[in-house]
Amino acid sequence: MEAIHQAKNLLRQELKKRLKALSEPEKVRQSLYITQKLMSHPAYQKSQRISVYLAMKKEEVDTTGILQNMFTQNKSCYIPQYIGPKMNMLRMTSMEDYEALPETKWKIKQPADDDEREDALKTGGLDLIIVPGLGFSKEGHRLGRGKGYYDIYQKRCLEESGIKPVTIALAFKEQICESIPVTDNDVTIDYVLYGDMDD
Repeated sequence: MEAIHQAKNLLRQELKKRLKALSEPEKVRQSLYITQKLMSHPAYQKSQRISVYLAMKKEEVDTTGILQNMFTQNKSCYIPQYIGPKMNMLRMTSMEDYEALPETKWKIKQPADDDEREDALKTGGLDLIIVPGLGFSKEGHRLGRGKGYYDIYQKRCLEESGIKPVTIALAFKEQICESIPVTDNDVTIDYVLYGDMDD
């Protein structure tokens, strides 16, 4: 277990270096490409209740275009709210709502702790979760930031709503790894959509 933990930390350092080396125009280009890939994906098209992360600008595929598309398509949009060790998915209703959200110290927008919003798990669960991460294998293994938020949340979906949502991860091509060290607690992602490969 300790060996896997160390391997994960080494890989996190390597992936952070790769992301730091990515230029802003390249991040924008790949984000647009991946957004188009997602919008044409059958799982996205047929899903009505979707949770989507709000991107850390320096390290994650931008999801702003996805939010705009969801509101245009009248899909129900849920975004993460982190309070201590727990993550909830709360309803967001418009781009104006998004713009008005406060920012955390990590420069990520999220609903305030006392914000009274519809909770996805209390109102019917989710069809699809769009998942962030630091690294992914093409087989769906994921390396997160070490807190286990998304792994725990997927288990809660089954326990609290009886529904296992489809999961789609979004990644720059630089985040794709040959393999990812995993433990029994790591949940495999259904689909990994990544930026276009050079070859």
